[in-house]
Amino acid sequence: MPHTISLEINNRTLTIEIGKIAKQADGSALLRYGDTMMLVTATSRKETKDAKSFLPLIVDYRENTYAAGKIPGGFFKREGRPSEREILIARLIDRPVRPLFPEGYFFDTQIVGLLLSADLENEPDTLGVLGASAALYFSDIPFTTPLGAVKVGLVDGRHVVNPTGTELDSSPLNMTVVSNEGGIIMIETGAREVDEEVILGGLAMAHEANLRLIRAQKDLFAQLGIKKREFTPKALDRDKLARIEQEHGPALLEAMQVRGKRANQAALSAVMDAALAKVPEENLEDRVEVRALIHKLEEKLFRELALKKRLRTDGRGFDDIRPITIDVAPLTRTHGSAIFTRGETQSLATVTLGTFEDAQRLDSLGEESKKRFMLHYNFPPFSVGEVGFLRGPGRREIGHGALAEKSILPAIPDSENFPYTIRIVSDILESNGSSSMATVCGGVLALMDAGVPLKMVVAGIAMGLVTEGDEYVVLTDIAGLEDHFGDMDFKMAGTDKGVTAVQMDLKIPCVTMPMLREIVAKSKEARLKVLARMKEALPAPRPEISVYAPRIIILNINPEKVGEVIGPAGKIIKKIISQTGARIDIEEDGKILIASTDMEAAERAKQMILDLTAEAELGRTYTGKVVRLEEYGAFVEIMPNLVGLLHISEVAPYRINSIRDVLRLGDAVTVKVVSIDPADNKIRLSKKALEEGGDQNSGGPASAERPPRKYPRERRGRF
Repeated sequence: MPHTISLEINNRTLTIEIGKIAKQADGSALLRYGDTMMLVTATSRKETKDAKSFLPLIVDYRENTYAAGKIPGGFFKREGRPSEREILIARLIDRPVRPLFPEGYFFDTQIVGLLLSADLENEPDTLGVLGASAALYFSDIPFTTPLGAVKVGLVDGRHVVNPTGTELDSSPLNMTVVSNEGGIIMIETGAREVDEEVILGGLAMAHEANLRLIRAQKDLFAQLGIKKREFTPKALDRDKLARIEQEHGPALLEAMQVRGKRANQAALSAVMDAALAKVPEENLEDRVEVRALIHKLEEKLFRELALKKRLRTDGRGFDDIRPITIDVAPLTRTHGSAIFTRGETQSLATVTLGTFEDAQRLDSLGEESKKRFMLHYNFPPFSVGEVGFLRGPGRREIGHGALAEKSILPAIPDSENFPYTIRIVSDILESNGSSSMATVCGGVLALMDAGVPLKMVVAGIAMGLVTEGDEYVVLTDIAGLEDHFGDMDFKMAGTDKGVTAVQMDLKIPCVTMPMLREIVAKSKEARLKVLARMKEALPAPRPEISVYAPRIIILNINPEKVGEVIGPAGKIIKKIISQTGARIDIEEDGKILIASTDMEAAERAKQMILDLTAEAELGRTYTGKVVRLEEYGAFVEIMPNLVGLLHISEVAPYRINSIRDVLRLGDAVTVKVVSIDPADNKIRLSKKALEEGGDQNSGGPASAERPPRKYPRERRGRF
């Protein structure tokens, strides 16, 4: 029998139905918010085939195109591999759920989220987290901590929980917050230079809203009396750990504090080899146990070093940033490049400036759109001294790239001011902590080197945390070992005025608001130091873009002239492109972009378009060519494709019996524009107005001397 949770959030009803459909899964939840509906299921094996030392959790999310009444584009008319958006939402579901499984639970587990209906106003990502919480919590899987997940935006300067898609479009803040009853467990934020206090205020409001969602789940759980499957994690043998610590603890502590990643790894490996040397190679289980104990001891010593001795393994103070070196423009033919190195983390960032044709087309559930700023992050195996195939980007690469892209996006100039498609590629050459924030710094420097007129300069920093009961320390600019053994990875990017992105993931159940306030304050302090170092290396964007980048000319023509530029079946515009080699994009509002690496070719294309779309100016004088003669006057082409009527009465300051007496086809004639009909843009010209002493209103003085006739008048007989 299905059971329902129903809550009002921001004047809309959120419902969660438990066990209504997909009842063969261990747990299922059908969620609805507005007209957006999602099914989330959770399934976990009850046995393991191979011994594991980690939780094999798989999270998949799919946005079915039927949810928005669409059929997939392309040749294959069915959903294919997940899009980047689907991967990012799957990661969003995974990150807060994973640390809440019981320690030692190593059974294959899968969460599947399927978007069934999309109203394009209520975002589905928070529904995915809520659905995963409900599907796990209301199952027999030993997951006992329900979650709440909401979005927070800024509408008219005030925080709003779960704003609509339309409200988010204009909001300078888009923050997703996941909580459990004790505090906040995950943050994902994009912002446009939002002050840290505004961020903290939004977190507090989100947590209060999440508590309502959590309590509703707990109330229903208490009514249902669900029994969780029995699970007893393998207990750590404390006696063996004590013996290992006695034998190898001093050497391990010394090895942990060896400076330099490679030297550190070599020292730690030597301790591990010494411990394994006492175990026969055929005793595989014992050797696995010794490895696990050494690893556990390393974690114990790391935490004691931070919490009791107030030391970091690399000797830095808690607030110290590793040495930063910056090399701007190291590559010769790229449009922009920079190498940003912080400690042993190094990003080679390159920028390529493309034209409007290079923009990425997005076939999403809503209307098709284009993306003109892209950041792609690569993590080759050599960056951590490993061997492996170079494959396509995995979920980690996509996630790190998305965070860096979100961080830099507010700095990108508008297309009206800088009509280029911009691509950053960050190749991580070394990695020992926070390569995504190194990507932010390197990417911004590469943009400045490329001459992109940024709105602001952005930097990023990663913070860590070590906790024990109520005691904790915050670590600035975490290295790899601190990320591995610490309890938090908190990344914040921004400018000297405010925040552009936040991402927080935990290995502990939650952090409290007082802890977050301290973390945010220290993050800002560190970010300002990194910003100062970046501005020392390159104070401002270069005044000109690279000579190897295409040049783009912007024209704005009368929208009614667009058809004349395109021509029948595109004949005219194709001719201009073939003759100049330029790329040309024409918009319905009359905006035309002309791009070419050859500036002369771009200028030729510009002039050809100007000639096609030129409009006469009232009162201006033109020298044109007679293209047609009628009894009532001559039609004069004063500019290419721009013809006006020179009425017979406007040819001279005296009466002319026939226009052919004074003009012939092909004659050059200088005329003045005397009127333009606003209704149909018909142009009237006058030659008489240019005659000395002439008066276009009166026809000129009666005494004006008549010039000799150009053509003899035909004699006429009298009857």
